[in-house]
Amino acid sequence: MAIEHDFFGLLESGPDGSIFWSENVELGDQSVTVDLTAPDQDDVSQAALDIAASLVSSLEAIDRTARNGMVSELDDRTSEVTEYILQQQETLGEDIENLLVDISGDIRIDVIRSLQLMSMTILADEHGGSDPFAVLEYALDPDATDDVLLVNLDSAGDVLSVTSAD
Repeated sequence: MAIEHDFFGLLESGPDGSIFWSENVELGDQSVTVDLTAPDQDDVSQAALDIAASLVSSLEAIDRTARNGMVSELDDRTSEVTEYILQQQETLGEDIENLLVDISGDIRIDVIRSLQLMSMTILADEHGGSDPFAVLEYALDPDATDDVLLVNLDSAGDVLSVTSAD
């Protein structure tokens, strides 16, 4: 069986009923891997696919929302964002400046601005639920795949939480 959608095309299900779609999307001068997945195609509505398509189409705005969500957590000294920045400073030392795209004098903001959006995973079966509908993966150093921040979005594109990968 398969689902057809104007944006995603024909989404064929695997033998277990799951669906998967993947594409590289350009965001500025970088390429972002976008995956759409669901363990059971029967749990995926046309509305969920429409919202997923709008998230992919507005990746720049979604990225801005995610970064603003990270900035809003900087006041909390125990937040995952603050912990991530401190860990990056400790690990990289003065070499952190080589990874920053802009040096404003506020290292925390500079790190958030310099994070690269590596991927966005859309969990199409989570439309309207309390679990994340989309997860954006950010890294300061794209080669350090363990050192990432994950921004969890609901199906309205609002930030639910920011977590680290560990």
